[in-house]
Amino acid sequence: MGILSWIILGLMAGALAKLVYPGHQGGGIFATIGLGILGAVLGGWLGQVFLGSSGAAAASVGAFSIPSLIFAVLGAMLLIFIWGMVVKSA
Repeated sequence: MGILSWIILGLMAGALAKLVYPGHQGGGIFATIGLGILGAVLGGWLGQVFLGSSGAAAASVGAFSIPSLIFAVLGAMLLIFIWGMVVKSA
């Protein structure tokens, strides 16, 4: 998959994670895309390690499917949580 698929998956995952996660996260479109891309990599890696899921593997390489989107959103939500903890403690 190309960079365009990463951007589209990242935008969708980041936007859905911000929509579902409670509170205000801030950040613009580029922050949302970056959050979604990093969330896809993190969610895909964690899902593949702990569940052995092919949908998780697809998320980590930027392939688009419903399971890959779910893992990407879960990874992005985890990143939002971690970022909130880092910012709050600083």
